[in-house]
Amino acid sequence: AVKRAIDVALSMIGLTIAAPILLVALLAIRCESSGSPIFGHVRVGRGGRRFRCWKLRTMTADAEQRLLSDTALLEAYQRNGFKLPDSSDPRVTRVGRVLRQSSLDELPQLWNVLVGDMSLVGPRPLVADELRHYDGQVLTLLSVRPGLTGAWAVNGRHHLPYPQRTEIELAYVRTLTLRRDLQILLRTASAVFDPGIEPRS
Repeated sequence: AVKRAIDVALSMIGLTIAAPILLVALLAIRCESSGSPIFGHVRVGRGGRRFRCWKLRTMTADAEQRLLSDTALLEAYQRNGFKLPDSSDPRVTRVGRVLRQSSLDELPQLWNVLVGDMSLVGPRPLVADELRHYDGQVLTLLSVRPGLTGAWAVNGRHHLPYPQRTEIELAYVRTLTLRRDLQILLRTASAVFDPGIEPRS
């Protein structure tokens, strides 16, 4: 209950502060390419409930169709832990690269936190196909809300492959404390405001 109260309070403050930044980003995205500047990707939440994880769109409007129609790109995406490096992903736009490098593309997830789909700190929100990496431990993983940031983010994030990611996420769930959440939030803030920092455990 305390964790949820903190989520609501801080997400409301965050959305208020981020509103001007979001407006500028939305306009930049819309000017560069057609389509909605907000993108909602279906992820698996607490208890297995599906929800749309909101982000600023950093790719072309037809990114999903291009991924599914390009066999080589899809195989690389799945082989690389359901992600692709920005430098080798032809779907990422110029504005999108800037947003990703600064993590500003994830600001709309504060809304997910506010409405209860996510928490400020928790396991990485996963697509359904990624659950196979948690074979036998899926219920443990889905016993908490996924996070805007989390142990995965401060231990290498995109450079952290499975099964190491699985171990870190499950360890967080099993040892969840408000003190640990605060530590993760502080480390995340340090990394965002100083891009030169490479968070490590």
